[in-house]
Formats: sequence, C-alpha cells, structure tokens
Amino acid sequence: MNFSPEYAADRFLKTLSAEQYEKATYSFEDTMRTKWTNLPVGLVPRAGIPYGSLSDSSRLAWHRVLTAILSSQGYLKTTSIMKLDDILNELYKSYLDGGKINQPTYDRIRNLNWSHGNYYISVYGLPYSGKPWSINYGGHHIALTNLQYKNGVSMSPYFIGTDPGEVKTDKYAGLRVLSKEEDYGFMLINLLSPKQKSMNIVSEKIPADIITSPSSSQRIDNYYGISADKMNTEQKILLDLIIEEYVHNLNHTKAHQLMSKIRKNGYKKIYFAWIGSTMNDKPHYYIINSPDILIEYDNVGFNNDGNHIHAILREKGNDFGEDLLMRHYKEVKH
Repeated sequence: MNFSPEYAADRFLKTLSAEQYEKATYSFEDTMRTKWTNLPVGLVPRAGIPYGSLSDSSRLAWHRVLTAILSSQGYLKTTSIMKLDDILNELYKSYLDGGKINQPTYDRIRNLNWSHGNYYISVYGLPYSGKPWSINYGGHHIALTNLQYKNGVSMSPYFIGTDPGEVKTDKYAGLRVLSKEEDYGFMLINLLSPKQKSMNIVSEKIPADIITSPSSSQRIDNYYGISADKMNTEQKILLDLIIEEYVHNLNHTKAHQLMSKIRKNGYKKIYFAWIGSTMNDKPHYYIINSPDILIEYDNVGFNNDGNHIHAILREKGNDFGEDLLMRHYKEVKH
C-alpha cells in the first residue's frame, strides 16, 4: 500500500463532495496558504472545511493524511490536542455547574468555538500535479502546514499547544499531552550549574505568548542564553532530547533530514535560554535557537498558573516552504 502524503491527500480529496472539494481546495498562490494562527475559530475564522463536517469515509482518509505527514508521536499529540478541546468544554461546564463561573462568562467562552470538530483543512495546489502543493490544518492550538515538492518537504511553522497543560480535575485528571516538552525543559535548566544558570536565565518579563506568534511583529534575531558547547555531555544529551521531541513530531524522513542538518552545524551554534520559574505550575518560558531551527515554549496560563502551553518549531528560512520554493523557481523555468 502507498503511504506517501501525495497518495493520502489525493485519496482524501476524492472522498469529498463537490461542495466540500470546492471549499477545501485553493490555488497554490492564494495568500491564505502562508497565514496561520493558533487562536480559536470564534476569534479567527479559518479557510477550508471543518473536520467535524466530514463523513466517516473522509475522516478515515484524513487520518491517513495525518499519519503520512507526522510521526506516531506527532499524530497522537495532534489528535489528543483536538480531544483536549472537548475536555476543556467539559471542565468549563463543571465550573458553571459548581458556581465557579457565571453564565455570561461560560457563554463568552463557548462562543470561542473550540471543539474537536473545529479544525480546518485546506489544500493549496494539488498532489500529483508535478508542481508544489501544500496542505494546512489549523484550529485552537494546532497550526500545521505540509508543503510537498519533488525536491523536498517543508513543515514550518509547526505550532502545538495545550489548555490545560495538565488536566487537574475530573475523569481526565493527570492527562498531559505535551509532557516531554515541559519535563525535558525543567530537567535541563535544573541540571545546569549555578554559573551556567547565570548565563542561561534571562532577566526579562515572561512573554505572555511565544514571541514569534502570528499576531506579533517581533522576530528573534539574536542568540540568548548558553551555547551548547559550554554544556557537559549529560546536558548536551538532554538538549538533544528536547530538540528531538519537537523535530520527531514530523514524519521519519523529514525529521531525520532536519536533525542531520542541525548536527552538521555543531553544538557551538545552538543556544538555550530560560525565563521565569524553574518549578512546575509557575510561569516559565524557554527558547532553543540555532542557524537551522527556532524552538519556543511558553507556559504562562491565564491565571499565571503555568498550565497553558504554546510551543512552536520553525525551520529557519523555510517557513511555508520559502527555501524549497526559492530553489524550485531557480531550477524550473516559468
């Protein structure tokens, strides 16, 4: 059986009705292809068709697309984040019933329209066309893009988030979808010596969100914190684990290509910086920056409870296939 993204996406499109197909497909040049957000659909509408509107046959085919472009861990995180939206709705309903929030507050939250079915699928260009094409998937706490062409793949930016980071009450208490992104960060910062921490911990206000969020004009051009060549072997191994946790959400081929690229440039050029608490359940933030990738992790929470995670992986110079497309246009006459 063919497990390629092209085959899976083509098969998915063939399950759609004529009306769904028209809403889901766009020209590759459409400017919506390079727009992303992690905000709920009630705040920022999405292009494409909602997952919740799909037939069973289309849902089965869509999950084949996800398993083609993501690793097993990436697939499970993505589908768990979707489920977490329904869990969050259940939690807010219990808060209403228990008198912790009032009806207007509950109505305002529900109008944000996050739910398992409110993730939108859009396709730019077409698989098997011989030209670049892209498939995007987005909703509350997911912004996934996968651009394919014969000379490569781009999956940048790749945003994931969780609210709550850890479910604290009711039947799902203990669930932590992005556990390793959090745990490995704490393990590394607390493994540093006092001297290393003085180089690593940045005395700044904890960002309210990732600095390179789509609503921000801020970029991260400088390198902060401690370079990996100043870490001992144990610390370098842990830094590697953090990077791999993000990169290996992508499918096997793309993940190993990107890890090879990162390691080729060496540890001297990888920097790790931390802002905020070094303990659980308190606001904290970290960044890993190298010439090849940028990783941001932010965990502040609306009540400063350190229980609402936003995280992003970016392949520098290749957001939405920028580098890949540049090479394509140089090689192919238009």
